[in-house]
Amino acid sequence: MPAAAALETLIVDDQQSTRQLVRSCLVQLGFTRIRECQDGEEARELLQTARVHLIFSDLTMPRLDGLGLLRAVRASPATASTAFIMLTGRADTLLVQEAVKLGVNNYIVKPFSFEVLKKKVEAVVGQLT
Repeated sequence: MPAAAALETLIVDDQQSTRQLVRSCLVQLGFTRIRECQDGEEARELLQTARVHLIFSDLTMPRLDGLGLLRAVRASPATASTAFIMLTGRADTLLVQEAVKLGVNNYIVKPFSFEVLKKKVEAVVGQLT
């Protein structure tokens, strides 16, 4: 059982309101090490120097979308095993299938509740303490 406070977490979404909602849920779960990026390119650059255990990424973003970020994360030996949860406002099965092929660990359809986020996180990292 991982301690949420020990996990470095990254939220990547071009909508500030979504980043704030995810952050709020994570704080309620005990996460304290939370970084944010506005798009996949900013996140890709950050991941070249920062160690992250769990990434939440929107699917649709400017510059580099969630699938592009997921490809970059899985292609780098330094981040290949990082847990990755995709956030999407679209329940598009083809995009979800593509994310699964690329190695996404889980996905959350927006809008979502605290309970849904908690369940999805624990499905990926295990029960939180």
